[in-house]
Amino acid sequence: MRIPIAKEGYIFIIPLLLMTILSCALSYQWVAGFFGLGFLFVTWFFRDPERPIPNEPNVVVSPADGKVTEIVTENDPINGETCTRVTIFLNVFNVHVNRVPVAGTIEDVRYNPGKFLAAFNPKASMENEQSIILINTGKVKVLVKQIAGLIARRIICWPDKGDKYELGQRYGLIRFGSRVDILLPESTKLSVACGDKVSGGRSIIGYLDPS
Repeated sequence: MRIPIAKEGYIFIIPLLLMTILSCALSYQWVAGFFGLGFLFVTWFFRDPERPIPNEPNVVVSPADGKVTEIVTENDPINGETCTRVTIFLNVFNVHVNRVPVAGTIEDVRYNPGKFLAAFNPKASMENEQSIILINTGKVKVLVKQIAGLIARRIICWPDKGDKYELGQRYGLIRFGSRVDILLPESTKLSVACGDKVSGGRSIIGYLDPS
């Protein structure tokens, strides 16, 4: 049976658990309380629940849990084509494991060092540290950005060029608050609006043009 905790969390969870147990054994109750609260928070933060993935033609699922904060038209940073960007803001209480929004082959993977502006800042999409993957579905290309924020300083992105991913498959995470942008073809029929709350791998962002 799979433990619903992202493996990247254990380097925080295990030390905090051990310090909590040690503090209790030494009767340092306030210290035990401090480490215990840290253990509970980090365990909750790195939770990685299973999700029912929609099974519909041309569907685009949310790459992250959070709130849709922006929907704009802009140019794709890799190929320069006009696209629709949907921004999802994750707070510290959201699940931070990211999932691919479409099935396909990873055509490009890029890491751009940069600033650590607040994730909700409009400039964060271009100026912040970020990891970018470009997914080729065989018909269209979809770009996803994991963007660091003011507190989030560690982006984890597993794919390599040429890897094949299934719809909603896990592909990475961002630690402690962040933002994810998904850039879709202009012809995509969106199913979300600004202010909507979404769940990674489960919520439907929209539908790709079948043509």
